[in-house]
Amino acid sequence: MTAINYRIEPVDLAGHLFEVTMEIPEPLRDGQCVRLPAWIPGSYMIRDFARNIVTLTAEAGGKPVAVEKLDKQTWRCGRVPVGEPLVLRYAVYAWDLSVRAAHLDQTHGFFNGTSVFLSADGHEAQPCLVDIRPPRSGAIGVWRVATAMREAKGRAGAAKRHGFGLYRADNYDELIDHPVEMGAFTLASFKAGGIPHEVVLTGRHDCDTERLCADLARICQWQIDLFGGTPPMDRYVFLTLVVGDGYGGLEHRASTALLTSRNELPWAGMEGTPEAYQRFLGLCSHEYFHSWNVKRIKPARFTPYELAAESYTRLLWAFEGFTSYYDDLCLVRSGVVTPEAYLKSLGETITRVERGSGRLKQSVADSSFDAWSKFYKQDENAPNAIVSYYTKGSLIALALDLKLREASGGDFSLDDVMRTLWSRHGETGLGVPEAGVFEIVAQIGGDAIARWLKRAVNGTDDLPLAKLLKPVGVSLTTTAGPRPSLGVRLKSKTGKAILAAVHEGSAAHLAGLSAGDTLVAIDGLRVTAETLDGMLERKAAGATLQVHFFRRDELMCVDLVLAAGEVATQLSLVARPDAKTRRLRGGWLGV
Repeated sequence: MTAINYRIEPVDLAGHLFEVTMEIPEPLRDGQCVRLPAWIPGSYMIRDFARNIVTLTAEAGGKPVAVEKLDKQTWRCGRVPVGEPLVLRYAVYAWDLSVRAAHLDQTHGFFNGTSVFLSADGHEAQPCLVDIRPPRSGAIGVWRVATAMREAKGRAGAAKRHGFGLYRADNYDELIDHPVEMGAFTLASFKAGGIPHEVVLTGRHDCDTERLCADLARICQWQIDLFGGTPPMDRYVFLTLVVGDGYGGLEHRASTALLTSRNELPWAGMEGTPEAYQRFLGLCSHEYFHSWNVKRIKPARFTPYELAAESYTRLLWAFEGFTSYYDDLCLVRSGVVTPEAYLKSLGETITRVERGSGRLKQSVADSSFDAWSKFYKQDENAPNAIVSYYTKGSLIALALDLKLREASGGDFSLDDVMRTLWSRHGETGLGVPEAGVFEIVAQIGGDAIARWLKRAVNGTDDLPLAKLLKPVGVSLTTTAGPRPSLGVRLKSKTGKAILAAVHEGSAAHLAGLSAGDTLVAIDGLRVTAETLDGMLERKAAGATLQVHFFRRDELMCVDLVLAAGEVATQLSLVARPDAKTRRLRGGWLGV
């Protein structure tokens, strides 16, 4: 089958421009349409990547071809003489420092295919060849290429591993699922499941790559073993952009794009696993788990992806929520963190979920469906109106896992559900129906547990976690913080005390404060973001404060009655558990 040919070159580093050439050998005779995706799989929001195309022209046989724009992301090219390929040239502005789009400057270049590679209608199933070119000038250091895309071996100009040159993909869907990093990056590697894994670090850092690779190897191996011992890819790449302050990840079929603070990476001589490093390992674990859960086990609504518009499913609680449960659980089961560290992190997740009143109004099924309009477009009222299918979904996964273990005496668990999903849907490529997870749970754990799961997913009740944790020898306690609470979240930790969110029913809400207000003074003393906590520490719950604040440019004053400190959840291992409890806890935590 004839390949669609692409060439991408960083032509203006300071101007952040990639130039892309696309050759369609056999364009449709009545006019060829080309289009860019409106969203990228794994990030459920319309992002309109086509807005970054600055110029676009077409030609055939050295002569211009008319181009008509049909909508925000689609162009139609005029008829081309028989036998002549259609060639498009376009410039893409790349200045989005995230894991979702494209970024280019003198220090590095990064792109997802959804941001730079047009698809040709009617040719999506054809193989693709991509010539990745080095910058013409202005780059800092010696640049290399990192990607899980395969080198086009056997073809003239084929790239060598980590080199510029020709790469290949079997079709457009694969093409856009291999992000590319180019620059003077740090490269480290390890093996898990018998296949090579690479860690690419772009940006200044002092990372102990030997420690990082050792920990990642244990995490990846545990996940591979969970799903049967055979990796679903023949090579994997962790593409990591290191910055001063940032966090994020996006999964792909054989790689992940990560954004992390340099302070979250391990350093030479570091002892133990600090919380910041545990957070980064959890991010890596999350995206790696997606290699199975969502990249290959995916909702039927995503097979195939429809990238021109929203694609709705109520199953993100299973694909993101279950993944969010396993990302940290994997750390303790693989021995990278202690059970105590895991339980501390789990307690913080429970606290985050239970502090938002949105959990009492929106189910995780509805949150999944509304991801396009609510979860990815959160405003100041989000904590009071929506629930995260990531965090509450992870708690539903926890509850389901514990129920399955207790009901079966430890013979069955959520692990069995995941393995069944893999054999039935991941290995076959058949999408998961909207009721598919419930059906598998019923087969493994019985109808009663499946009915409970449906209620949990479609309802808004809090989960009975204290009761469910008791059989595995874990106690759950809640305590109010020592500092009285306003029930607000600030926009910034420095400078003015501007309210980013006001929690429903909080002291601030009852006093009439709103998001966007700027606190000026409490009891006649100036207050800033830095001094607010210290001022509250000197007050008692129930005390009445006089609060001056600006709303827009108008100075206002209210009396505010302080509430008790915000409640937090702590989990701890029960000492001297009996034999049954030890068996259940050992199966769950591996200890």
